[in-house]
Amino acid sequence: MMAFCNQQPFYNPSIPFTGFIQGGLQVGKMITITGRVLPGSERFVVNLQCGAHQSPRPDIALHFNPRYEVFQEYVVCNTLQNQSWGSEERKCEMPLQRGSSFTLTIVVNHHAYKVAVNGNHFLEFNHRLSISSVNTIAVEGGVEVTSIIFQNPTPQFAAAQAFPPQFAAAQAFPPAPAYPAPQSYTVPYKSFINGGLYPSRTITIQGYVLPTATRFHVNFKYNSLIAFHLNPRLDENTVVRNSLLGEKWGPEERKLSAGMPFIRGQAFMMAIVCESHRYSVSVNGKHCFDFSHRVSQLQQIDVLEIAGDVTLAAVQV
Repeated sequence: MMAFCNQQPFYNPSIPFTGFIQGGLQVGKMITITGRVLPGSERFVVNLQCGAHQSPRPDIALHFNPRYEVFQEYVVCNTLQNQSWGSEERKCEMPLQRGSSFTLTIVVNHHAYKVAVNGNHFLEFNHRLSISSVNTIAVEGGVEVTSIIFQNPTPQFAAAQAFPPQFAAAQAFPPAPAYPAPQSYTVPYKSFINGGLYPSRTITIQGYVLPTATRFHVNFKYNSLIAFHLNPRLDENTVVRNSLLGEKWGPEERKLSAGMPFIRGQAFMMAIVCESHRYSVSVNGKHCFDFSHRVSQLQQIDVLEIAGDVTLAAVQV
């Protein structure tokens, strides 16, 4: 029986990086990499490979290689088998700009890897090696990585082969409501939380703090009330937490036990977990603070808003 428990993400790995993929690859598995291309990058590489040994070099099922040359920028995909490279596939487009943050998503399909950048379908690379032999991800080159997140196929996903809508070339793939359409990531951002909040529900936000940022905020709302106001203030080097009930702000909470988690000009991955008595907030894999519920009707909290000096790469509710 297939296991559907996702492995723990890798956060802020040193580059070059090699990590084990627990359970290997299966059809429907998704790998999401958030990071930033270094301003002076000449190239970087993401490999899905068959082992982590250095010599002999392991087979590489997917070699994804953005290259920034003087007169042309393009992406090469290839396979390494028995120490020999196969035929290159080149995409003469470059959605991964030097100096910019990105979210790179790889979904394993029956016949190919489907790759999206910042929520937009970018390319497919047909399988040349069996996905069952892939157990390692490697990243190297002119890039910094904030997180590598693995999402195993749910039973419904595996049965229906439902891919996120940004991967659908046309109507071939049914929509998955957990993945908003790319244009919905425009800031200010607003999304309906289907079914409202409940204990164990997790909201993940992947984004980039603007280099000149002073503030941005995340609001969880119902009707005109703000049940949880999360307000990173770069100009004050803190994150203010509060609620707006009955047109009155409550007492602010500002204490940060581990320091300011948001940095101007850097990408982040924030996870907000709704627990029975509080929200628990982590940034880049590190717990930052809790905020006790001031609104007890969790299921009525059904709107998420994000605004301010931030760009968004992905939001999952």
